[in-house]
Amino acid sequence: MTENVSLGIKYMLFASFMFACMGAFAKELSDSMSSLEVVFFRNVFGVILILISIYRSPLKQIGGKPLLLIFRGTVGFLSLLFFFYNIANIPLGEAMTFSKTSTIFSAIFAYIFVKERLGFKGWLGVFIGFIGILFITKFDGSSLDKTDWLGILSGVGAGLAYTSIRELRKYYDGRTIVLSFMGMGTLGPILLMFVSEFYTVANYDYIFAKFVMPQSGDWFYIILLGIVSTYAQVYMTKAYSVAKAGIIGTISYANIAFSIFIGILLGDSFPDIWILFGIGLIVISGIFVSSKKE
Repeated sequence: MTENVSLGIKYMLFASFMFACMGAFAKELSDSMSSLEVVFFRNVFGVILILISIYRSPLKQIGGKPLLLIFRGTVGFLSLLFFFYNIANIPLGEAMTFSKTSTIFSAIFAYIFVKERLGFKGWLGVFIGFIGILFITKFDGSSLDKTDWLGILSGVGAGLAYTSIRELRKYYDGRTIVLSFMGMGTLGPILLMFVSEFYTVANYDYIFAKFVMPQSGDWFYIILLGIVSTYAQVYMTKAYSVAKAGIIGTISYANIAFSIFIGILLGDSFPDIWILFGIGLIVISGIFVSSKKE
């Protein structure tokens, strides 16, 4: 078991670094195209790879939950869209931290919808996590910025998506579940970019944006985005398959540190003391919630 834990940690560290690189390439692309378009390119590669996999090895599943499958794909797509919008507009480390609040929300949703016991350690983790969110957003009782709201919603959406997977995996092949997410993440942007040709609202620029033909240099980052995103998903799955979820979930928070470092290289400022404190609370919260069963 020790060797499996060691291997799982290595896999998760590599996946975390790949996720951080994904954020970096998305941030670079955001200089010349909308976050909506970046989401499209992020997912279209995955759709192609999954369809090839299904062609080579047909699906084996029961099925019967199409609405839940569509729900998983929709909330996953919206969560990723809000996450990529934040990547374009706030430091990479902060955007990644918001996305990691999904652990907090998935624990709450699992308690509500799946009747999964949370326990004292789990509830303590949830409480600490919300305190961390207050520090990151620097909420003073007056108002939150748009990126704060979108960051929180990205965590909520991912939490709902992860909770739905617990039910969907009883009925569907894992590739079908991933395809529901990546398929919606491909078709959704196409539809929204088409609508944006006729209708745009400045305040909703994270949803409505016109398609912009990528420049020659953008294709390099688009290809890298597809590659690192695929590797991140593959090695994250491998990590969870060889070691306990609590251990791997804890190690996954390394992507915040990777994101802060890479973000600084890209020109982000170093987080101030309050944001660092909030990030620390989110990490502690995630560790508590991830290990609540172990």
